[in-house]
Amino acid sequence: MMAMVMMLFCIPLIGVEARQVVVERRNLLANGLGKTPPMGWNSWNHFFCNINEKIIRDTADALVSSGLAKLGYRYVNIDDCWAEHDRDSMGYLVSRRSTFPSGIKALADYVHSRGLKLGIYSDAGYQTCSGTMPGSLGHEQKDAETFASWGIDYLKYDNCNNEDLKPMKRYPEMTRALMSTGRPIFLSICEWGDMHPALWADRLGNSWRTTMDIQDTWESMVSRADENEVYAEHARPGGWNDPDMLEVGNGGMSNDEYIVHFSLWAASKAPLLIGCDVRNMTNETLTILGNDEVIAVNQDPLGVQAKKVRMEGDHEVWAGPLSGFRTVVVLLNRSPEFRPITAEWDDIGIPMNTVVEVRDLWEHSTLEKRFVNRLGVNVRPHACKMFLLTPRPLSQ
Repeated sequence: MMAMVMMLFCIPLIGVEARQVVVERRNLLANGLGKTPPMGWNSWNHFFCNINEKIIRDTADALVSSGLAKLGYRYVNIDDCWAEHDRDSMGYLVSRRSTFPSGIKALADYVHSRGLKLGIYSDAGYQTCSGTMPGSLGHEQKDAETFASWGIDYLKYDNCNNEDLKPMKRYPEMTRALMSTGRPIFLSICEWGDMHPALWADRLGNSWRTTMDIQDTWESMVSRADENEVYAEHARPGGWNDPDMLEVGNGGMSNDEYIVHFSLWAASKAPLLIGCDVRNMTNETLTILGNDEVIAVNQDPLGVQAKKVRMEGDHEVWAGPLSGFRTVVVLLNRSPEFRPITAEWDDIGIPMNTVVEVRDLWEHSTLEKRFVNRLGVNVRPHACKMFLLTPRPLSQ
């Protein structure tokens, strides 16, 4: 009898202990950041290694003067090639004197003075991907403390030159180091999707790459969207799937294709990190990046990633729930010809016979007609239509 009593008391205790372990593991990165996907700018897609402190300062100014900062584009992220090839005699990273002579701390102070946040880049290997500067492997604590002392707000942490050490061993070291500094720093795990980080990185980072690097082509862009969509169930407030940075405005795609790009990234709750030269944007580029209705879908507090709910040849329906019982729908035409595309309520998760009001997010107009059970339109080649569906009483 006593043994039975002991067993009865031990079982829940074991359960509590197990739950505590799970909570501890999930909260390894408890920085309170990333409640919605991050928005900002990154230097790599346009400038690659050709960066300097003037470009970063001018970009911060351009985000403010263009109005993009007010829309939520707050992170100004320096990518690879910002540091000297070797650490100093004390083992610290040193900004490249020829391109960042004022130092990163002064640059962070300037970016902060503009009401923005500064991001930086390192690598979970012995060298970064460019091979021009040291990685942080084995120096995680020192580098995290350095970044915090400079006022860094965001760290993109890459995956090159790691001597085949498992990412599940390398990335937690930087997570712990960042947490120990006491400064909230958004951690972007750039593991390229090799070991399916969506399955394990939610306790380590605020976002995780699900794909290899994007290129400024239609084929590359839609393939990254496809690869990212596989992991839709793993996105949530505090941790996001990342199909790589935006190519909008870099010139390799048509305007319609860039609208598809931005629509899919927004609906997929991907980080919206501009990758073009915002100092010299066209009006068309600014119109895409500055679409506040599409941005609102990305930043919706429900934080549910849209999924591909219907495929018929080269046209698709993507959909996802939003707060307030609303639904976002993207009708995507991958073909080189016009296509009629229809979203069925059964596919997109709306109860049958529900009457909905339809808002066209790129035309910024509400359709006069109410829709029941389905929504169909003609879509241009390599283009999409993006709609916000809101249930309405029939009498309204």
